[in-house]
Amino acid sequence: MSRIKDLQKNLFGGTTSNARQFGMIFTLVAIVLLFQIWTNGLTLTSGNLIAVVSQYSYILILAIGMLMVIVAGHIDLSVGSIAAFTGIVVAKAMQEYAIPWPLGIVLGLVVGALIGAWQGFWVAYVGVPAFIVTLAGMLLFRGGNQYIGNADTVPVPHGFREIGAGYLPEVGPDTGYNNLTLLLGVLACVGVIWRELRARQKRREMNAEVAPMWISLLRLAVMLGVIIFATLRFAGGRIGTSLPISGIILIVLVLAYSFYTRNTIGGRHIYAVGGNARAAELSGVKLKRVNFFVMMNMSVLAALAGMIFVARSAASGPQDGLNWELDAIAAVFVGGAAVSGGLGTISGSIVGGLVMALLNNGLQLEGVGSDMVQIIKGLVLLLAVALDVYNKSQGRFSIIGTLMRPFQRDAPAGPAGPSSTSSDPDKAPVAG
Repeated sequence: MSRIKDLQKNLFGGTTSNARQFGMIFTLVAIVLLFQIWTNGLTLTSGNLIAVVSQYSYILILAIGMLMVIVAGHIDLSVGSIAAFTGIVVAKAMQEYAIPWPLGIVLGLVVGALIGAWQGFWVAYVGVPAFIVTLAGMLLFRGGNQYIGNADTVPVPHGFREIGAGYLPEVGPDTGYNNLTLLLGVLACVGVIWRELRARQKRREMNAEVAPMWISLLRLAVMLGVIIFATLRFAGGRIGTSLPISGIILIVLVLAYSFYTRNTIGGRHIYAVGGNARAAELSGVKLKRVNFFVMMNMSVLAALAGMIFVARSAASGPQDGLNWELDAIAAVFVGGAAVSGGLGTISGSIVGGLVMALLNNGLQLEGVGSDMVQIIKGLVLLLAVALDVYNKSQGRFSIIGTLMRPFQRDAPAGPAGPSSTSSDPDKAPVAG
């Protein structure tokens, strides 16, 4: 019996919550298993997993920025239009002015930064609500895309297409797998082991409670099993395919932004502003600077997502970016962010995005019509948020916020009991 209690308390991050609090992880696993059976094994094939990453990486990139916007207490409705506008500007510049594609990427990021500065100025320094500013931006930049492109498609050069349609190249001896993907898998396994050992050591140094060794080994076995399985799937695709370049970009962004939001003063200030803007300002947080940053950062990531989509499509068109903002917002809320701001994690948003992506992919594999796909996705979003809101209203831990504990750095043990204010891992303290 004591082992069961240890498992409940430590396996998923140090709480005594039951399986209800790990609902989103279970939902993701259930969706994968359901469609794996329903599609006769197509869901977890190498080709399908590679296609999912390639097709949905830009939405997951948008979810990273949208998480920070929502945590700060705002919303951004313009990301799809910004992506489309950036895509046509970059495509036109490479076609008509023959600029090299690496400079095209730089140009796209600069365009995103300028748009973000424009919107951030109105939100942070003029005080116009972000909903209104980005609604205006959605119309403005959608019109700009159609004006610059004359509602035509504009092709992009082959080198540029690599960021959206390229894969890790084949190098080294013939192992039957993509060697670079295998190398990344090995590095990921080493990183997970190192992080677990380091976390145990830090807790010992702080005289905090350390989970039993068998719990750490079990947690490592689960995580390493997932990494090894994914590595072999992505490395074992048909010749010429492997882990998409867009997937590499996504992984780098997830790691970088997870570190920023958890381990830096600027990241903690974003949570402080979303939790209580007035209190944060009185504590010394530069409120205008935080609001300006999250809006500008969102536009830069939208520009990057737009370029990845154009590269994958081999051309920029007037319909690019339609409803992307809705998919990004859905991923963030399914992943556990609070509607009122102040709560949410990068990893949670990625899990939420994967739930929506795999749900969409599985329904498409079964030939379900687009009308039913939209209905089902809408119901999933509504139920996920409603369930989390219900648990909070009952004084319970947030389901999705709690299940993300394993992906967060370990914190010193706080006072026991559900009433402790330190028990919510998503509510980052003001650091400054």
